[in-house]
Amino acid sequence: MAHRKPEPVQVIKQRRDAALAALVHGVPYINYMGIEFERRGDELTAIMPFDEKLIGNPLLPALHGGATSGFLEVTAVIGLSWAVLWDEIQSGEQMVEDIVRGHLPRLPKTIDFTVDYLRSGLPRDAYARAEVNRSGRRYASVHVEAWQDNRNRAYAQATGHFLMPPRHG
Repeated sequence: MAHRKPEPVQVIKQRRDAALAALVHGVPYINYMGIEFERRGDELTAIMPFDEKLIGNPLLPALHGGATSGFLEVTAVIGLSWAVLWDEIQSGEQMVEDIVRGHLPRLPKTIDFTVDYLRSGLPRDAYARAEVNRSGRRYASVHVEAWQDNRNRAYAQATGHFLMPPRHG
């Protein structure tokens, strides 16, 4: 029995990057907010580049709380979706091709989302990472932290609970 030759690393990396880009850019709100995701292996960092439209209080100036909570929730949903899809993306070109063609998987739906505003968000780029605490067939729990200049000085954090979409297969 002949063994299938492993795919080159660059091909696998391109497949993952294409799937992530299609997943992210398939959501209009993410595009409106300008949020991007940087991938290092299976770890995602969300980036919300500063834009004047994100300012809530021009006297300080400070990021709008809604922009911050939206950023955290997007990070949680995409981080959770990516964690669930990771194994499928690893093993199959077909799913990636489907995602790239616009046949996006259903995203988790928010049950509740609690944001802690720790300090004012400054008028600069923001970063966030999600950690999936629990992910089952029907329910998931995710924690997210956002920071700006110093990873150890979060300006906001959130915990969310999500209803998982039905899985096929």
